[in-house]
Amino acid sequence: MNRRHFLKSAAAIPVLAIGCSQLSNTSAKRAAPGASARRVRPGDSAWPSAESWDRLNREVGGRLSRVQSPLAVCQHAPTSAECGEVFRKLKNPYYIGDEPGLTQTSGWVDAWTSAPSVYAVAATKIEDVVAAVTFARENNLRLVVKGGGHSYQGTSSAPDSLLIWTRAMDKISMEDGFVGKGCDGKLTPQPAVSVGAGAIWMQAYDAVTTKAGRYVQGGGCTTVGVAGLIQSGGFGSFSKNYGLAAAGLLEAEVVTADGAVRIANACTNADLFWGLKGGGGGSLGVVTRVTLRTRQLPNYFGGVFGTIQATSDTAFRKLTARIIGFYRDHLFNRHWGEQIRFDPGNTITISMVFQGLDRQQAESVWRPFLDWVADSPQDFSFQSPVTIVDVPARHFWNAALIRVNLPSAIVSDDRPGAPEGNFLWAGDHGQVGWVLHGYKSAWLPDSLLKSDQQPRLVDALFASSRHRSVSLHFNKGLAGAPAEELASARDTATNPAVLDAFALAIIAAGGPPAFPDIPGHEPDVAVARRHAREIGIAMDELLKVVTRSGSYVSESDFFERSWQQSFWGSNYSRLAAVKKKYDPTGLFFVHHGVGSEEWSADGFTRLGDRNGTM
Repeated sequence: MNRRHFLKSAAAIPVLAIGCSQLSNTSAKRAAPGASARRVRPGDSAWPSAESWDRLNREVGGRLSRVQSPLAVCQHAPTSAECGEVFRKLKNPYYIGDEPGLTQTSGWVDAWTSAPSVYAVAATKIEDVVAAVTFARENNLRLVVKGGGHSYQGTSSAPDSLLIWTRAMDKISMEDGFVGKGCDGKLTPQPAVSVGAGAIWMQAYDAVTTKAGRYVQGGGCTTVGVAGLIQSGGFGSFSKNYGLAAAGLLEAEVVTADGAVRIANACTNADLFWGLKGGGGGSLGVVTRVTLRTRQLPNYFGGVFGTIQATSDTAFRKLTARIIGFYRDHLFNRHWGEQIRFDPGNTITISMVFQGLDRQQAESVWRPFLDWVADSPQDFSFQSPVTIVDVPARHFWNAALIRVNLPSAIVSDDRPGAPEGNFLWAGDHGQVGWVLHGYKSAWLPDSLLKSDQQPRLVDALFASSRHRSVSLHFNKGLAGAPAEELASARDTATNPAVLDAFALAIIAAGGPPAFPDIPGHEPDVAVARRHAREIGIAMDELLKVVTRSGSYVSESDFFERSWQQSFWGSNYSRLAAVKKKYDPTGLFFVHHGVGSEEWSADGFTRLGDRNGTM
């Protein structure tokens, strides 16, 4: 799985991403007072009349529209040049993001397929969101919220629904001394950035880092939505130093199910504020703005990239043991993030990033390991040379400079007139528009790095990698982070398992954009199911050494049975209480989101009475 890799020198190695998750653990419950048993669909007698939709359209200033999917041409003419052009564009995440009928993941075989809503409100201001939420509540509609449109689980897509599309709400403003509402005299002013719900991380990094010379902890993939990442917890390449993205949230503006505009921070609606910090997007309300803490930039960001080939299974096990020990002794600290991948072909791919060091310092850290590899040519060879690079931190997301100095590191938005800053890391390109075959993740506790436990971890990695590639994402486990960042993360809704995890293990597979109802463009179901089986076997091998693991909500298995415990652990009961307070009738529904166990898998029928009577 080639994810979240760092840019490389123009000479170099294949670029890795630094970017960028139906079985349900359900229980029948009684409906909350005033809740309806079934949401309405087009064709139902209770579906809003044309006059009702017209009134909503006037209320939102003409920004209501019927959603037309660009894929419609393919359903009528799947072999046409026009359809071919649509599928070409499905590899451009900026094109996808600007289409209300598309999502960044096209589906998951045997789980879900991206499908457009019936209507969309293209919100430009908070009043538009209030109007749409009120209309959905009063007319008992299935509601979907989409900003960046990234979701492995399909949470920003649902047929027969009303979409609140926040893409145009992308204003970004720097704050020199921010104090949240109700916090005057209680909290010290601090530098911050306020970001509209429709903004993506490329826009945020351009404003905060390239232009203002500051740092904000966000996501690695440039086209992920800012608000969605914060609500999921959020990891970036440098989370080992700066902690969870959600922990940097200072304040959120949110429209709740009753149509009220609420400010949530440490002093106002503190319970909602806590829930928004990692409780999962789309479950508690429609976030319209987030204000995030900014930090001082280090001098440099950098990376270490290369692939080492072992000549035999025995040599590969030896190499695995060596690099795990090397990580524990030299990389298990705030300076290092991203990943090492263990492949069935007996290769190890290094795609690490660093901050707070320069290239010479990083080289001195890695020299003993690289010399050890070079001293055993009978066992190991460098399939691609290990390269160590650094870049002034302020220029890390500077599109103009990257195009001149490291053009192979990025893929640009190729639409005529597209903003110069629209790019994604080349290693993330394979994920654009893809259909998933399977995806599993698990946090690995730092106890596995103890000297007496490392052999067990090595055995598990070896056994797992016989079936599928296994990536250890070190920046997605907070063990080894500064104490103050651990304390901040502890005050979020994210599963506490992240605090003691040295890495998030990810095993996944996917294919190019595909849709089951478009002839000639269907996913290969047989291959997908084979990959899914292999992923399951590989993860089972790895979990033999984990007593009790959690899984990151945004990068996880669609079919996770014990998702409440897996995603949120001991925090779930508290999250459920926040959900009941601010959304007692379950207006906001996403797959495996807080409170979703009270609904059918499609979010249309409240469990307890599937016949429509409670």
